[in-house]
Amino acid sequence: MKIGLSSYSLHRAIASNEMTVLDAVQWIADQGGEHMEVVPIGFDLTGNPALADAIRSKAAEAGIDLSNYAIGADFLKEGEGAFEQEIERVKREVDVARSLGVKLMRHDVAWSSDISIKHFNEALERMASACRQVADYASQFGITTSVENHGYFVQASDRVQALIHAVDRSNFKTTIDVGNFMCADEDSVAAVKNNIAYASMVHIKDFYLRPADQNPGEGFFRTASGNFLRGAIVGQGDIDMRAVLRVIKQSGYDGYLSVEFEGLEDCKLGSKAGMDNLKRLWSEI
Repeated sequence: MKIGLSSYSLHRAIASNEMTVLDAVQWIADQGGEHMEVVPIGFDLTGNPALADAIRSKAAEAGIDLSNYAIGADFLKEGEGAFEQEIERVKREVDVARSLGVKLMRHDVAWSSDISIKHFNEALERMASACRQVADYASQFGITTSVENHGYFVQASDRVQALIHAVDRSNFKTTIDVGNFMCADEDSVAAVKNNIAYASMVHIKDFYLRPADQNPGEGFFRTASGNFLRGAIVGQGDIDMRAVLRVIKQSGYDGYLSVEFEGLEDCKLGSKAGMDNLKRLWSEI
């Protein structure tokens, strides 16, 4: 089991040119991180093999792993040929993952303003078909693809499971984000218990939670049922993080734990404190 950081946690510093993605690799290593998850926000790897090679070389030099490559996708796009084009685009992203040397890749599946279970069931086979084709392409490179529980439409643990079983590929799993279940108003401990057996990757994220009738103001966003969430430093929010980590440890999961920070604090402060807290909490369980 290795603790590290998603480059997404540092995207504000990257976007502001405070640091480059190569600086981020070194910064993570300097803070004691053991891996970096590559999320191309603030930089672009598509059609940029030189940067992918540079990231791979920098990680080797810094002595940390590149754990996962995470990208967006939407297999419910409308328009003639849109479905096939999106599948082919995501396959090209698999090529990027291969160039990075990672064996894990998360891609989104769908976005929809209609998040009803009726619409989900109607769209399930279309989503599964796309994921199946991408997973089959990735399998020749030994890459496991995955869906993350986010975006409201495919977020609750039972919906994620339904998609995994519909795809029915040994190299298609889930990137579990322990915090994101709250966006679907699901208890993180219960949801992680439901899905940890299907995990290829685990994101450790924390949130502050406030009820729908107590609007706390700027910085918060709404859950599916109207409650309020705001990103928190791992271990400082309202998730019972010790209980979540206990579920993960007792499951026998031995992969990467990737801190995702999206709070209001300075991103470097939030990222370092989150990794430090995760290490401490994991050791105490």
